Amino acid sequence: MNSFIVNDANFWGHPDPDMLEVGNTGLSPAEERSHFAFWAAMKSPLLIGTDLNKASNEAISIMLNKHLLAFNQDNVYGAAAKPYKWGTNPDYTFNASNPAEFWSGESQQGTLVLMLNTLDHSRNMTADFREIPSLEADGTYNILDAWTGEDLGSFTLKFTVEVASHDTAALVLSS
Repeated sequence: MNSFIVNDANFWGHPDPDMLEVGNTGLSPAEERSHFAFWAAMKSPLLIGTDLNKASNEAISIMLNKHLLAFNQDNVYGAAAKPYKWGTNPDYTFNASNPAEFWSGESQQGTLVLMLNTLDHSRNMTADFREIPSLEADGTYNILDAWTGEDLGSFTLKFTVEVASHDTAALVLSS
């Protein structure tokens, strides 16, 4: 639902998708990463809804992701990341099981690109620079994996990554 109101998110207003469930039972680690990535990317208040004394080290690590926190708390860019392509469904259609899969937003770090795999199997997903609003179509960008902190190298036109079921690739592109 937030994909339809996120255009209004900025320093003066934020979407409220509710409390973070990272660390609670019911979500796989991949789903926890997706959950946190989108709460942070939408510039939502990051209200932790779990007992931190009982949360796993992996859940704590997800909630302390410096790249996603930096995007969420950016003091120069107030706009949230927005869908630039829906993926499985036609653009601008609501489907709770298969929401918008390709998102981007600008920050001081560069452009955050999220690719959400809503399917029940791993698949290759491509960030095509021609489709991402803040990028130059024929530009060359350095890509950082926001989950691992690994520099993935420099790419022109597009970047493809395998994304596990229910997981989200979180990339920071800079020139």
